[in-house]
Amino acid sequence: MQLKHLKTLLPPQDGAAKVTCMAWAPNSARFAVCTVDRVVLLYDEQGERRDKFSTKPADSKYGKRSYTVKSMAFSPDSTKIAIAQTDNIIFVYKIGEDWGDKKVICNKFVQTSAVTCLLWPAEHSIVFGLAEGKIRVANTKTNKSSTIYGTESYVVSLTSNASGKGILSGHADGTVVRYFFDDEGSGESQGKLLTHPCPPYALAWGTNSIIVAGCDKKIVAYGKEAHILQTFDYSRDRSEKEFTVAATSPSGQSVVLGSYDRLRVFNWSPRRAAWDEASPKEIPNLYTITALAWKKDGSRLCAGTLCGGVEQFDCCLRRSIYKNKFEMTYVGLSQVIVKNLSTGTRVVLKSHYGYEIDEVKIMGKDRYLVAHTSETLLLGDLSSNRLSEVAWQGSGGNEKFFFENETVCMVFNAGELTLVEYGNNEILGSVRTEFMNPHLISVRLNERRQRGVDDNKKLAYLIDIKTIAIVDLAGGYNLGTVSHDSKIDWLELNETGRKLLFRDKKLRLNLFDIESGVKTTVLSFCSYVQWVPGSDVVVAQNRGNLCVWYNIDSPERVTMFPLRGDVVDLERTNGKTEVIVTEGVNTVSYTLDEGLIEFGTAIDDGDYHRATAFLETLEMCAETEAMWKTLSKLSLEARQLHIAERCFAALGDASKARFLNETNKIADSISKEYGGDGTEHYQVKARLAMLDKNYKLAEMYYLEQNAIDEVMEMYQELHMWDDCIAVAEAKGHPELDNLRRSYYSWLMETNQNEKAGEVKESEGDCMGAVNLYLKAGLPAKAAWLAMSRDELLASSDVINRITAALIKGEFYERAGDLFEKIKNNQRALDCYRKGSAFRKAVELARVAFPSEVVKLEEAWGDYLVQQKQMDAAINHYIESGCSSKAVEAAIGARQWKKALHIVELQEDRSSAKYYLKIAQHYASIQEFEVAERLFVKGDHIKDAIDMYTQAGQWEQAHKLAVKCMTQDEVSSLYISRAYELEKEGKYKEAERLFVTVSEPDLAITMYKKNRMYDDTIRLVARHHRDLLQETHIHLAKELEVEGRFQEAEYHYIEGQDWKAAVNMYGTNDKWEEAYRVSKGHGPASAHKQVAYLWAKNLGGEAAVKLLNKFSLLETAIDFAAENRSFDFAFELARLSMKEKIPQIHLKNAMFLEDEGKFNEAEVEFIKAGKPKEAVMMYIHIQDWSGAQRVAEAHDPDSVADVLVGQAKFCFEQKDFQKAEAFLLRAQRPELAIKYYKDAEMWSDAMRICKEYLPNKLGLLQEEYEKEAAKKGKRGVEGMVEQAREWEQSGEYARAVDCYLKVKDSSNAALLEKCWMKAAELSIKFLSREKAVDVVQAVGPRLVQLRKYSAAAELYLNLDLIKEAVDAFIEGEEWNKAKRVAKELDPRLEGYVDQRYKEHLKNQGKVDSLVGVDVMAALDMYVERGQWEKCIDTASKQNFKVLHKYIALYATHLIKEGEAEKVLGLYAQHGAPANPQNFNIYKRLFLELMSLRDRDSAEAYRMWADLRDVLHLLCENLTKSSEANSPAHEDFEQMLVISHYYATRSAAKGIDQLSALAAKLSISLLRHTEFIPADKAFYEAGLAAKAVGWENMAFIFLNRFLDLADGIDEGTLDALDHTDFQDTDIPFEVPLPSKLHVSVERREEIRDWVLTVSMDQRVEQVLPRDERDTYEASLVAANTGIRSLPCVITGYPVLRSKIEFKRPGMAANKDDWNKFLMATKTTHSPECQDVLKFIAQWCGGLPSAGYSFQ
Repeated sequence: MQLKHLKTLLPPQDGAAKVTCMAWAPNSARFAVCTVDRVVLLYDEQGERRDKFSTKPADSKYGKRSYTVKSMAFSPDSTKIAIAQTDNIIFVYKIGEDWGDKKVICNKFVQTSAVTCLLWPAEHSIVFGLAEGKIRVANTKTNKSSTIYGTESYVVSLTSNASGKGILSGHADGTVVRYFFDDEGSGESQGKLLTHPCPPYALAWGTNSIIVAGCDKKIVAYGKEAHILQTFDYSRDRSEKEFTVAATSPSGQSVVLGSYDRLRVFNWSPRRAAWDEASPKEIPNLYTITALAWKKDGSRLCAGTLCGGVEQFDCCLRRSIYKNKFEMTYVGLSQVIVKNLSTGTRVVLKSHYGYEIDEVKIMGKDRYLVAHTSETLLLGDLSSNRLSEVAWQGSGGNEKFFFENETVCMVFNAGELTLVEYGNNEILGSVRTEFMNPHLISVRLNERRQRGVDDNKKLAYLIDIKTIAIVDLAGGYNLGTVSHDSKIDWLELNETGRKLLFRDKKLRLNLFDIESGVKTTVLSFCSYVQWVPGSDVVVAQNRGNLCVWYNIDSPERVTMFPLRGDVVDLERTNGKTEVIVTEGVNTVSYTLDEGLIEFGTAIDDGDYHRATAFLETLEMCAETEAMWKTLSKLSLEARQLHIAERCFAALGDASKARFLNETNKIADSISKEYGGDGTEHYQVKARLAMLDKNYKLAEMYYLEQNAIDEVMEMYQELHMWDDCIAVAEAKGHPELDNLRRSYYSWLMETNQNEKAGEVKESEGDCMGAVNLYLKAGLPAKAAWLAMSRDELLASSDVINRITAALIKGEFYERAGDLFEKIKNNQRALDCYRKGSAFRKAVELARVAFPSEVVKLEEAWGDYLVQQKQMDAAINHYIESGCSSKAVEAAIGARQWKKALHIVELQEDRSSAKYYLKIAQHYASIQEFEVAERLFVKGDHIKDAIDMYTQAGQWEQAHKLAVKCMTQDEVSSLYISRAYELEKEGKYKEAERLFVTVSEPDLAITMYKKNRMYDDTIRLVARHHRDLLQETHIHLAKELEVEGRFQEAEYHYIEGQDWKAAVNMYGTNDKWEEAYRVSKGHGPASAHKQVAYLWAKNLGGEAAVKLLNKFSLLETAIDFAAENRSFDFAFELARLSMKEKIPQIHLKNAMFLEDEGKFNEAEVEFIKAGKPKEAVMMYIHIQDWSGAQRVAEAHDPDSVADVLVGQAKFCFEQKDFQKAEAFLLRAQRPELAIKYYKDAEMWSDAMRICKEYLPNKLGLLQEEYEKEAAKKGKRGVEGMVEQAREWEQSGEYARAVDCYLKVKDSSNAALLEKCWMKAAELSIKFLSREKAVDVVQAVGPRLVQLRKYSAAAELYLNLDLIKEAVDAFIEGEEWNKAKRVAKELDPRLEGYVDQRYKEHLKNQGKVDSLVGVDVMAALDMYVERGQWEKCIDTASKQNFKVLHKYIALYATHLIKEGEAEKVLGLYAQHGAPANPQNFNIYKRLFLELMSLRDRDSAEAYRMWADLRDVLHLLCENLTKSSEANSPAHEDFEQMLVISHYYATRSAAKGIDQLSALAAKLSISLLRHTEFIPADKAFYEAGLAAKAVGWENMAFIFLNRFLDLADGIDEGTLDALDHTDFQDTDIPFEVPLPSKLHVSVERREEIRDWVLTVSMDQRVEQVLPRDERDTYEASLVAANTGIRSLPCVITGYPVLRSKIEFKRPGMAANKDDWNKFLMATKTTHSPECQDVLKFIAQWCGGLPSAGYSFQ
């Protein structure tokens, strides 16, 4: 920063006249200086002195010189100045806002010692220091002061930080103390900060450092916690004196210190984090600087001196001009002053965090500031001076700013929208959106204050193109989402943010109510829409209408005006709202009803005083009255009673106005007495409830205060005696009886006999009540009472009186009820009939007079028709069988479907007349098909045709007409109608009629007659497409005659005759138009021709100019020459392009030649310098002498050409000798050869070639051969002939080549013959190599011809054995191939076999392949999935092969989940002990174990097969090398398990063996490492339960449930094994992959277990045997001895046992005998099979002996 002297504000004096203090106002508008004589001078911003005032002593008796002013400061609002004086006082002067305002002392603070320094950092708080060392604060609001802290040392200086929230005080002993009112989260310490070596008179607090200086000529910079950052020592500088004063810039980044004749400037460097000293400001003769003051915007610094001078300096780092409109003054790194050069207004832009400001931009119509720092973004509104600084991570300047909203800036960056409210240093909100258009974002920030809403900030934006989100920015939550079915192109919230308007691409305007979430479409085809500012009124345009919604809460109520233009703007000023509309070139304004706008807004905002004030200005009319009514209702709700009274007075409702007036008096008196507005007082609340007719509420308010008399008074006043008596009764009022008497006498006085009767009735006096009711003329009430009291019914006199009164009063129904009650049915029926009480009459008739029911139903229907209740009458007519009346009633009731239904049910013709009426109805609702059917049914076909005609459905009408009219009638009807329509100008309708009757030509004529050419063309295009061009041309010609060239041109172009259009324009000298048409519609060069014609028309120099203009001069010359306009061409060439003249001569010559003027042409050719052309001309006409003459005279080179020409002519004349002579003279033998070739005289050609061009003889020979080949059959014959010639002449190589070249696919015999001949010749006469080549070429060709044997023989002639074999193979002659291979080259036998196998494979002949290669055949079966065939074939091979394929098939079946089929395979074919099969056997076993529902008797066969397969496997293993291996042991275990399963299935089939089956299920639990554990426990539990072993059943099923839960969780870690301690049931079992029981079954088990667990009888332990061990465990718990398992049950064999021959096999005797007995008694084949197996397995049965028969 640099200081630049601007001006002297106060000139210095000759002697010492010290400026004691100075101060700048915070608003920078005023500057105050206090001189030595204690006068305060006031300057404006420009430095002009505008005012002054004198200070006052604390006590006037001491005089003006009794004090000095030590310090002063402006208040934060710049309207007051505080003055610190040495006479122990601070005065606060109010100086006002304008210059010249009276200066008044508004506060004074007396102290105990001199006030030495003073600051005014915050509203109402002045901080000052005293000579006694205290720092105090004075409160201007309370007029009191208090001590902040005290020291023992004189206060020499006082300064604050940039925000004014912290202060530093410097003391005479060098101490500097820091104090914070608010440390703003910095965490810096308070209290004594440092001790400086000398008194710190110059004390400054910068952003990052504190600077202290004094009389020791040193400047020290301290850090935030008082460590020394830098020292600037000037003690050795002789010119430097002590430092007296310091000032900090408002940004805190610069400090200036004053000394003698010098100002030293220090700037903070953020990069170095240190102070940089700028060059000091030296001012000779300035003397000591006593005061410094820095303007609050940082742009000016003022210095006061010892001699009373005040100098002003400009402070800035740099200045720049922006767009010639703004001046940017950088007064610090983080502070910029922006000045508008046109208006002079200034804004101070400052980073509150001290960051360096980069570049400042002014955007948005020069109103808004944008600036970046490294960490923040600064935004500001220049017009309102509201600035914001928000945290912002740099994004490379890619942000986009939108300033459409005056209160908030929208910043888009990388798909994110950020909102910054001007004047707020926090980001208002951020949302993700891709839509940057301001029309698709709406922000509303507190734009219209509403009652009860403090902070109203809403945002609406697009999430995607069809979805709007609405966000509450103050609360930071989502208010709602609007999903729409179409793309949205505009949206805007109203000012209160409660409603959202949006428009979609289909121009539909929608309203969304944010509170209710209701979306309404309010307008279609909306081209303009806007909210009226300051209101909730909407203005929109729909095509030709202006639509205004004064009350948007009722979107259906819209006010519309017709418009002739487009709405462009909306203006609301000076109490008027105008819609600006452009109508063509004019602008028109439409004024809206301001009353509706203003009133509605005031009501919405709850500002009823504003609404009243507005209504006062309006004349009374219907609309105004409605507004007063609305206001009265709302003001009553809001308890604004004075406004409500005014409303009712305005409405002329005197009673309510008077009542409210009295209520207001009560409220006002209570308000005076108790404060508040008085509306909460019970009397006021009760009166308001009365006004609302809510008397019970009023009663409640009174009774709450125990004001019973007031309640009763209220009810009596209102004559509500019942309520009054009820209150008196409830409260036990002493006046109750009197009240009742008063009530009855009042009723009688006022002739209220009915009420009196009710009183009598309630007292139980029925007769009296009846008399009173009859007296009151209420016989019905008397009748009700009589019907409810038997004693009254018994009195015939009473009944007669009542019925007479009822009949007299025509209460027939009630009389009927009474007659029915006393069983007088006839009188009752008559009364019901008279009283039209038909329902009761019918009910009574059904019981008492059944014959009358039908008549009554009809009468009921007639009555209902009279009452216009047609709907109800229909059914009664139907009931009474009056169908015609029913139809009429249905038609009358417009129940058309019912009427139609009734009519269609009727069989007689009388109903036909109704068809017309019904049909007319259906026609009116456009259900034409139904109507047509009815018209036709009712013979009204003409009406049906009229219906379709009127509806414009001519096709339908025509279809119908054709059915019932002749074609001529239809045509004449339609054509006559069409002519009528034509006269009415309804051409389209007329056209449709003409077309309907296939007379489009009449329509075309009509349009043509009316000069409606577009329609003419349209119809021609549709109906006579072939005549379309012709029609266009015809119309064009007509228009051309009328001089309507533009239209004619259009039709010529459409008729594809652009030339006619050009001619038309050319004929009429409109060459420019002609040129335009040719360029636009002609081919590429057409416009050039037109330009040419135009030029030709002009001629001379004008033509040249025109052609030059179009750059067509050369082209035009060429064109003229081409078109034989040689004169024009020569004219143009002579005038402009002389070099073109020979060219024109040439063209002229050619033209003359074509014309047959050869002599003239010769002259022109020679002029053109083209004599050769003349020669060629004569050659062409065969004038050889002329040609010779010109050639010899003008072009000797052409003589040869003449000779060639003559030769050609001779050839054509077949004079070959002459021709040959001419060509040889011309030295052109090659031409002679060519001509001979063309004449197919090959021998002459070869003769000439031999003589003159021997080197080309070979080529000629080749060409001859090609030519022969080309000629097809003729050529082939020639070729064969040639070959024979070669052969006869001994040229065998050539003969062979020739034979090989023969190719005629249509003659296979010839080909074979030729090729065989070639092969024979090569074998006989050519070398072996050549012969081999020929045979190898011929062989494949013969194979292609399917001559396999011939090819093979050729190959064999040359010992090409392999090729011969291949030829036989190709022909599928396998035996020959084998024989050749065998006899001539045995090495090829394998090759032939291999090829044969491949052939069979490829042909899919697997059955044949079996005989050749079984393994390959088997593999093919596998590939094709033909497993049965594969196994069948393999079974015929050896055992190893069979089991290989069985293993493959088994693997396949297991994958497919067909384990039972695998079992069948092994059961059928045996189970070898191959280790590679072990996995299959295990997998088979496990798969079968996992099958569900296989524990029944029916499953026996499967388990028996598995058992037998495993038994066979184990026997095979015993004999193999795998004997006693772990695998063998596993299979033995599996055998045991499968035996148990099989035995269990056998036992299940016999009732007496159920316990045996249960034991087997329980025994299987010890094998749960093989069997799925859940299945094993489930089956064991159910088996135990079935035989009544509930303990075991409970434990096993409980274990099953635990396992099931474990399977669901995927782990069995949580299982409790307590129940199975000391048993051989394993704990560690595999986790089953899935549950083997259905979920329903599991839940049944769970319910049973729960039930049993509640049962005290069931012991939850497993049963034990004599070993004190679980009875089914093989291992004894105490001894560890293992018992043998029983072969029948699996239980341990303990005492009585049966042993078998095979060691380790035993059975419990009881179980064995039981099983044997059951087998004997039942003859069960399954049990017999089990015993047979045991015999095999255990080495025979015990000696007991048992026969299986």
